[in-house]
Amino acid sequence: MGEISIKITISDRIYPLKVNMEEEEIVRRAAKMINERIKEYQENYAVRDKQDLLSMAVLHYATGVLKAENKVQVQDTAVADKVVELDSLLTDFFSR
Repeated sequence: MGEISIKITISDRIYPLKVNMEEEEIVRRAAKMINERIKEYQENYAVRDKQDLLSMAVLHYATGVLKAENKVQVQDTAVADKVVELDSLLTDFFSR
């Protein structure tokens, strides 16, 4: 499709970006999620420094990504094990 220029605000700072048109909504939603997480941390913790709040938000989302990657890897392994088992059953069946 093509790139477009957008401005994203995170923690009261504006970031000009160039993104693919099909990614614009995802980038905007990501910025909104980050801002909501920062606001939540401001309201629930005695942290006021924006750098600390950003670091806490990054840690939250990075942890989520790593958990999701681990889950996918475990599921992939389980599927691969089932494929091997099915292959063995089919091999036994057709070799008779």
